Amino acid sequence: MTAEPISNDTHTAPNTQPTILAVFAHPDDEAFSVGGTLTHYARKGVRVVLACATRGEAGKITVPGMTVDDLGVQREQELREACKALEIEPPIFLDYHDSGRHERTRTDDPLAMLNVNPLDVETKLRALIADLRPQVILTFDPHGGYGHVDHLQIHRATSAAFFSTGHLPGGGPQRLYFTALTLEAAQMVSQLGQDLDPLIYGVDASTIAVTMNVAPYAENKKAALAAHGTQMGAESLVGRMKPEEREAMEVGMLGNENFSIGGTRTGLPAFPLRGLFDGLAGFEAVDGE
Repeated sequence: MTAEPISNDTHTAPNTQPTILAVFAHPDDEAFSVGGTLTHYARKGVRVVLACATRGEAGKITVPGMTVDDLGVQREQELREACKALEIEPPIFLDYHDSGRHERTRTDDPLAMLNVNPLDVETKLRALIADLRPQVILTFDPHGGYGHVDHLQIHRATSAAFFSTGHLPGGGPQRLYFTALTLEAAQMVSQLGQDLDPLIYGVDASTIAVTMNVAPYAENKKAALAAHGTQMGAESLVGRMKPEEREAMEVGMLGNENFSIGGTRTGLPAFPLRGLFDGLAGFEAVDGE
């Protein structure tokens, strides 16, 4: 499924089904950042929709000796399998192209995210929000996790779409959350080969609004990661880890997923919150005991 331009049909009543829209840039972003959270809410009866900006066409195949005729097609299928593993519905693609990184950067591709007007992306997301009417939106933090240009573009467009859809029935989406790396997690990422300053890319614990215990969904998250086979081979960052590094990563990544507040149209009943729907009128039961 792909996103269509915004229509004049914005429905006449607010959505009564709890709904989350998660917006990310590439296949596999969802598994690392929010996979356990998506499964948690799907099992609670929440409609969970993943929008992916690209099909990861410029990714690096990390399995030695593997050749793929069309990497975009391959990674689309991998994402579909990952969504099955996370127990959510099939993904929606925004039909942009992966910008790549380093020697794979696609500066001459007009559909690569680095060349796309963020307002165009926002327009597609506004249409999607008008159709789905989510109460909660998830996306990258302001640094895009580790600074990837596509992540930054999606952060900007999704944030803008949240703020520009308050006119919709029910007041539009009620909460915008950003993925949040703790200082400790950012330090771990920096030690594993990403050139980033933890004091810039990480956040202090006082910034975290929601901490989701995703340990019960560890197998779902592992299966989702494994589904992204072209990206999880022996030559990937994960594949090159020492056993102790992999263990430390799994303890952190499969234990908790953290979120900060990007925007809200409601007051907060407490801080930190019990969950993503905490304090949203009509949806109190979602994060109830």
